[in-house]
Amino acid sequence: MTQASPPFSVLPGKAAGPVLATSEPLSFWGGVSPDDGRIIDVHHPLHGECLTGTVLVMPSSRGSCSGSGVLLDLVLTGRAPVALVFREDEDVLTLGALVANEMFGRLLPVVRLPADLFAAVSGAAQVTITQDAIEADGLTIPLAPPPMADLELTDADRGMLEGAEEPAAQQAMRIICAVAVQQGASHLLDVTRAHIDGCIYASPANLVFAQKVAALGAQVRIPTTMNAISVDLANWAAQGVPAEFGAPAARLAEAYVAMGCRPTFTCSPYLLAAAPVAGELIAWSESNAVIFANSVLGARTPKHADFLDLCMAITGRAPAAGVYLDDNRRPGRIIDVALPDRIDDAFWPLVGYVAGQLSPDRIPLLRGLAAARPSPDDLKALCAAFGTTSAAPMLHIEGVTPEAELSQADDADYAVINQSALQEAWAHLHAGPEQVDLVAIGSPHASLGECRAFADALAGRSRHPDVAVIITAGRDVIAAAGEDGTLARLQDAGVRVLQDLCWCTISEPVFPPSARTVMTNSGKYAHYGPGLSGRSVRLGSFADCAEAATTGRTRARESVHA
Repeated sequence: MTQASPPFSVLPGKAAGPVLATSEPLSFWGGVSPDDGRIIDVHHPLHGECLTGTVLVMPSSRGSCSGSGVLLDLVLTGRAPVALVFREDEDVLTLGALVANEMFGRLLPVVRLPADLFAAVSGAAQVTITQDAIEADGLTIPLAPPPMADLELTDADRGMLEGAEEPAAQQAMRIICAVAVQQGASHLLDVTRAHIDGCIYASPANLVFAQKVAALGAQVRIPTTMNAISVDLANWAAQGVPAEFGAPAARLAEAYVAMGCRPTFTCSPYLLAAAPVAGELIAWSESNAVIFANSVLGARTPKHADFLDLCMAITGRAPAAGVYLDDNRRPGRIIDVALPDRIDDAFWPLVGYVAGQLSPDRIPLLRGLAAARPSPDDLKALCAAFGTTSAAPMLHIEGVTPEAELSQADDADYAVINQSALQEAWAHLHAGPEQVDLVAIGSPHASLGECRAFADALAGRSRHPDVAVIITAGRDVIAAAGEDGTLARLQDAGVRVLQDLCWCTISEPVFPPSARTVMTNSGKYAHYGPGLSGRSVRLGSFADCAEAATTGRTRARESVHA
C-alpha cells in the first residue's frame, strides 16, 4: 500500500489523549465492542484494552466492511478514540469518521504518517493533534492539509451534487466525492450493481444512518442486493429474540427494502443467480464477497465500507480508485505454498487465514495450490478467511484464478507458507475443549454444495441430543436444498437451517445460551466467534463437524492434514 509522505491530515481536527498503539491491524466489527469500546478480538495483541478517549495508532484496519458502522456508533455514544493515526491507506474507519462529520457534525481527526514518523508516534505516551501539527512527547510533526484532487464530474454528477435531484442523492454524492478526493481519484465510474453490508444491525448507528437517508427520499438506481441481517425477518419473535434487539434489527432491514434494495439477505451474493462477470464494475461491501468477486469471478470492486455502499447504490457512481483500476490489481507479494501430501476441506480456510497474516496490506499471488484443484466452495472458504486477516480486497492463485497471470507490482516481494506456518495457525484455531455443544456451519452463508457435503458427512446419523447443529444459508440456497432433498436430509438428522442471519450476526437465544464450545468449518468464524459469542470456537473439517454433531466430541487433530 502507498505510504503517506509528507504526513497529512485525512480529516483535520483537534484532539489530545494517551496513545494506544499496535503494529497489527484491527477490524472494528467483531474486534471492538460498541457497548464499551473494548477490544474483543481474542487473537489481537490489544485484546481487553479500551479505545475510548485514546489516540489509536495502528498501520491500517482489516477485516469487515462493517467497521465503519461500529466506529460511527462509538462516536455518537462518546466511546470512540479521540483520533486515528494510520501508516497505510485506510478506507473503512475513515469512512465512518467522514459520515460522523458529514451527517452528524461529530469530528474525529484522522492522520496518516510515513513509516518513520508513525514508529515515533507509536512509542509516545501522549499525542496532541491540531489543524496543522501532531505533537508526541516533545516531537512536533507538521501536518499538510488533506491532498486535493482535481475531481472531474459529469453534468449528471454535478447535478446530484448541487441538489438537482432528491436530497438523498445530493448527500450521497457529497460523501462519494469526499471519498474520491481522499483516494486520489480523478473521476467517478458507473457501477452496474451494489451489495449492501450496512443492513447488519452491528449497532444502533446503522439504523440511525439508514433512517436518516431514507427520510431524504432515497431510492437505489441500480440492482442492489442485501447482506445477511441480524435476525430471521419473519420469525425472530417466535424464536424468542428480545424485542429491544429484534425490532430495530428488523426496522433496519425494512428501511433498506423500502429504498429499493432486494431482500436477498445473504453474505454470499456470488451464489445468487446472475452473479457478476469478469470485468464488470460493481459496488459491493462485505469483505468475503468482495474478495471472491474480485479474485474468483474477475469482477471489480474495492472493499467498500458500510454506508458508502448505499451512497453508490443511490447514485450508480463510485470513485475511480483501488482495484477498479488495472494497475492496482497486480500482486504485490508472491507467496509460495508448500502443499501437504494429504488435505481435506479444513485446509482451505487455514491457508487463506495464513495468507492474510503474511499479506495484510497488499494483494498476494499464491503459488503451489493448483495441483489440489480447489472447488468454488474451497475458494469461498479461502477468500473468507483471507479477508479476516488482511485488508487487501483480492488475491490471485496461480493456475486457478482468472487474473493470476498479471505482472507483479514493481516492489513485489516474497513469502512462504510452509508446514510450520500452517501448523502454528492450526494450533491457534483448533484449540479448545474436545467436548462440543454447538456445530456452526455457514460463515459465510453455506452453498448448496456445502449443505450436501455436510449431509453426506453425517451419513444418515442424527445429532447428539446435547449438541445443537445449525446451518445458516441464503433463502435461494435453502429453497434449492428443499427441492433436491438435501434440506430434508439435514432436518431428519436434527440440523436447523436458518435464513436471513449468519453466524457473524447471530445472537441469543437463537445462538443456544447453554453452548460453551463451538465447532465450525469456517476460518472466519473461528477467528471472530470467541469475541462475538464469548465461547470457545474450534476450526475443523466437515468430517470433524459431523463427528462433533453426532457424538458431542471431536478428536484433537495435531495438524490440518492429520
